[in-house]
Amino acid sequence: MTGNDLLTRERQVRQEGSGINADDVIGCWQLQTIWPKGRSEANAFNGWLLRSLGACLEISAAGDHHLRLRNAVNLGPVTLQFSGPGELGGGRPLLSFHFEHVRLTLGAITLLQRSLPAPPAKRKPFFALIHRDASGWLAARGRGGGLALWTLRD
Repeated sequence: MTGNDLLTRERQVRQEGSGINADDVIGCWQLQTIWPKGRSEANAFNGWLLRSLGACLEISAAGDHHLRLRNAVNLGPVTLQFSGPGELGGGRPLLSFHFEHVRLTLGAITLLQRSLPAPPAKRKPFFALIHRDASGWLAARGRGGGLALWTLRD
């Protein structure tokens, strides 16, 4: 999937919606490719680095249209993870979320665990979901304007 292909899909989704629902996004999504805001070429280095660190966005159901998100990277036995609530809404739709906790672990040992303040409602992070393909990939545009492509981990 190229950046131009995603831009074409995104234009269609803005007019017609994507039809993506909460069940479609449940799972562990490994980051594959990112396109910085305003660019049709992927950032190869950042994509490689995040893949090397095992960047993963895990989304699980938390009852009545609510979701739980966990975003993590790993460097050997060291894991940095952010977790918090999310929800999916609108026709496009938007996956809005905020992280309540950050945790740094070394194997089974917790090195750091902190609560994070909630952002103001108008500054809440989100992903505008573009497409969820049956073959196991998900594309979205983040609040900062970049595009991301993930694949579903088995």
